[in-house]
Amino acid sequence: MTPIHSQETTLLATRPKTYSRTRRKALLKSASIHFVLIVACIIAVYPFLRVVSISLRPGVALLSTSLSLIPPGATFDNYRTLILDKDFTIWLWNSLIVSVATVFIGLLLAATAAYAFSRWKFPGRRQGLVFLLLTQMVPPGMLLLPIYIMVVRLNLFNTYTGMIIAYSVGSVPFSIWLLKGYYDTIPKELEEAALVDGADPLTTFYRIVLPLAAPALAIAGLFSFMTAWNEYMMARVMLQKASMFTWPLGFQKLRDQFTTQWGVFSAASVLVAIPAMLLFLYSSKWLISGLTLGGLKE
Repeated sequence: MTPIHSQETTLLATRPKTYSRTRRKALLKSASIHFVLIVACIIAVYPFLRVVSISLRPGVALLSTSLSLIPPGATFDNYRTLILDKDFTIWLWNSLIVSVATVFIGLLLAATAAYAFSRWKFPGRRQGLVFLLLTQMVPPGMLLLPIYIMVVRLNLFNTYTGMIIAYSVGSVPFSIWLLKGYYDTIPKELEEAALVDGADPLTTFYRIVLPLAAPALAIAGLFSFMTAWNEYMMARVMLQKASMFTWPLGFQKLRDQFTTQWGVFSAASVLVAIPAMLLFLYSSKWLISGLTLGGLKE
């Protein structure tokens, strides 16, 4: 046998071993990743399932230490008590009004302001962006007093409008930064082509830029909604009328002086999570592209 034939035979003999070793490493890596993801999902989902389990327990079993997700004698009495005997629907409706209005006004302001920062060159542009970024470094608690004074002087205390303004103050700067970074990735040639075809700048913005920026708008809208939906501290200062309470404030009424209605409290926690989950699922198709393409750049 010639040396060349001997070399070819050796290569053919070792190739299956190399392929088998590479395949085993790939399978091991894939199995490790899936194991970590499964554990992470269990850690994330299990506490919520426990809350659901507590909400289904009858009153005599609220303090049970059973680990069963579906408790013995499961009942919807806590949900019935929450909806029929409490003001839960009013709290939920108030939260929806404030959150949806905050999203609408926040996106309207942020989308137009971010477009100006992205496309136009004007004095103070860079300083304005830095100032917007610095506002996100201020602890929310430090904004309570100045926002409270502003709302009182505008005669908007104890109103939905005052709450919407207060929440927009916190969400708009972040949304401007996010949308500005996404606008930077949209080629200007698309807008120039629309202008050549006879479209005015406003039409170009609404017909060309905004549809392309849908992923970033979804991210900014979701952030604004969750900020207003879950906020407690600002609402506690701004709202005094019980009929205007949002759900974080309303939850206080589920506590007595010495006891807490844990079953009803858990049922309320499950129900208030549903709108946020539905919004997240609806916007999930835009979330990944919005987070990856909306990088900040100057």
